[in-house]
Amino acid sequence: MEVFATALPALNDAFAMILQPHVIGYLVLGVLMGLCIGVFPGLGGIAGLSLLLPFMFGMEPVTGLALMIGMVAVVPTSDTFASVLMGIPGSSASQATVLDGFPMAKKGQAARALSAAFASSLFGGLMGAAFLTLFILAARPIVLLFKTPELLMISVFGLSMVGILAGRIALKGIAAAGLGLLVGTIGEGRFEGELRMVPVSWRSAESGSIPFELYQYLGDGLKLVIVGLAIFAIPEIIALLRQDRAISERAPLGGGWLSGVKDWWANKWLSLRCSLIGVTVGVIPGLGGSVVDWIAYGHTVQTAKDKSQFGKGDVRGVIGPESSNNAKEGGGLVPTLLFGIPGSGSMAIFISAVALLGSGKIEVGPAMLERNLDFTYAIVWLLALANVVGTLICIAASGGIARLTSIRFALLAPFLFMIISFAAFQSRQEIWDLVALFAIGLLGIMLRRFDWSRPAFLIGFVLSLPVERYANQAHQQASIKLRQGWEVAQPYIFSPIVITLIIITVLSVFIGLRQAKNIQAEGDVSVGTKRAPMMFLLGITAVVAVFMLNAWQIPDYAFRDRIFPNFIALVTLVCCVALIGQMMLRPENHAIFADREVQDADVNVYGLWGTLAWIAGLLAATSLVGFILALAGFLLLFIRIRAGKSWGFAAAYAAVGVAFICAMAWTLNRDFPPGLLQSNFDLPWPLT
Repeated sequence: MEVFATALPALNDAFAMILQPHVIGYLVLGVLMGLCIGVFPGLGGIAGLSLLLPFMFGMEPVTGLALMIGMVAVVPTSDTFASVLMGIPGSSASQATVLDGFPMAKKGQAARALSAAFASSLFGGLMGAAFLTLFILAARPIVLLFKTPELLMISVFGLSMVGILAGRIALKGIAAAGLGLLVGTIGEGRFEGELRMVPVSWRSAESGSIPFELYQYLGDGLKLVIVGLAIFAIPEIIALLRQDRAISERAPLGGGWLSGVKDWWANKWLSLRCSLIGVTVGVIPGLGGSVVDWIAYGHTVQTAKDKSQFGKGDVRGVIGPESSNNAKEGGGLVPTLLFGIPGSGSMAIFISAVALLGSGKIEVGPAMLERNLDFTYAIVWLLALANVVGTLICIAASGGIARLTSIRFALLAPFLFMIISFAAFQSRQEIWDLVALFAIGLLGIMLRRFDWSRPAFLIGFVLSLPVERYANQAHQQASIKLRQGWEVAQPYIFSPIVITLIIITVLSVFIGLRQAKNIQAEGDVSVGTKRAPMMFLLGITAVVAVFMLNAWQIPDYAFRDRIFPNFIALVTLVCCVALIGQMMLRPENHAIFADREVQDADVNVYGLWGTLAWIAGLLAATSLVGFILALAGFLLLFIRIRAGKSWGFAAAYAAVGVAFICAMAWTLNRDFPPGLLQSNFDLPWPLT
């Protein structure tokens, strides 16, 4: 009864909080933005939330939450367009939908497939919100018992799941998570302020020189908005741009909107079971989108009496996966809200965004359940409402979106590059923001090419700070208690919750290693030759070795700043060496040699380096004449040369693009990256 006495007032407050007109407005805006992001294959919630991140600072908490939840909730719904209309998985959580959704579209039943998917997504989303409500009620008293050792162990559990369940080759997932953790340590140490992966000599370099500017930039570490956009958005845009075609060749939807809803109702128990699968899988950190749709699809096929039409256009093959991938968002919020452990890549961005809201006093984890229970339940209500709003908007906008997907991607890519560059620059308002964006973007392209888990990398990056903090705090407190005697330290170090989490972690690693070979982190990737995957692995190994060497050179008086990167680098290096050994022994047709270049050879019209040269040109021009002038030239030349349009069309496109980005900057009171021109001449805004 005490639980309900605490929860009911918070539920009431949360309900009143989100029913304010401006909150509903922000929710709808978030849903619309999520719809725009979700329709492009591969971008998803991570790229969308990364775009929002710079604008979260100081925002009213409930409106910021409405904006983010609106986007997060609708992406698993809107990515259905890509799966059904294009035959391209809109995200890793909608791969299975392609198997029956696209054949239905080719039969002229696209509307039926979409309406069945939207009904299933709505039901799954509401199930996820209901589960989250009940779970918070039941788990809150237990979560409030979590102290530093328990939080450290739950973080280790999350990392172990992320690494192992990230793809077919478990060691790749662990190494990717380790690399993300190491990249998260770049900059000044958390405790003694010693520089990590930044040469000390740069500190004394001449002011204004490149080494000094790099020291100032890297000393504060890399920001999540840049890493998130670089690892996910840049690789997908480059991949689509190289194919030089429309996202989809099929725009007609056909009829049958009501038939799809009837199909869902006829299979409502299947939808319920798959929603429960989605919630359960979503609770496990890192598993989420990589596998949830395949588990649901497998269950759908196994429980069907007539299996003959699966893969040929069976609507049940759409209902099952779509019910599960929306329900997983509610499940994914469980470890995110209760423990501060991101359940997926998008939840990793969400954690950092919440910390920026308002006065910065809201923090996910046990503290949120104790001090901000009303905001916790506001997230639940917003999730439920966003699913309803998102489904209605998706149905209403289906015709227009179908036509949008028939536009050549070469006409959309410059606009996306413009938005991403602007969002990245808001991180610290320095030209180095763009350099970091494109440098890490190149890493993201390579991770995607060789089937290394990008969600594992991102979650490792996000957890780097809390894991290091928990580890050092637990070590300090345990040392103090050990000096007082084992009988004092033992209850602290080996509490019942810690022992339980250790057992769960060991079991999950054992089971995960057995199941990892069946998981495709980012879809099925063809294998290539040994040379390219081996060269990339050797490069990663060299980078990890540099991290380790750098950490060893940290002075003894700052030993606390070197323990964490040393340990992570050692584990990651062992994984890399083991992978090198496996590559030397395995035949060329083994999954360890996955290479997406081989798979996409028939559809890629342009080479990678020629496409990247356009981005490098934008960056170089920005450093010389500033972002606005460089952007105008980039848009004009790209549309004229790469897209093959007339000079008049290209000039109009450039003018509209520059006007749009200036209007956005003026509304948000933001500036643009300056160049050498701006340092020598006093120019008016927006050229300043």
